Amino acid sequence: MGDETWKNQYKQWKKLKPYQVKLIDDGPKSQSEAWLLNSMWCEWMDLKKINVAEISKKDNSTCFDPWEN
Repeated sequence: MGDETWKNQYKQWKKLKPYQVKLIDDGPKSQSEAWLLNSMWCEWMDLKKINVAEISKKDNSTCFDPWEN
């Protein structure tokens, strides 16, 4: 999954403030901005797991992450 994929999904799934959108689009310019961007990425990972689990329930299939092996 590319860098742009998580950014686009996160922007669709969350109502973001203008400075968050700018940070996602332009990238961090300081350590604190990098921490904020990382926080958004971690939240996207949590949202992704929830969305994948909901889709799996609808399809009666199982969600299988590569690190669960």
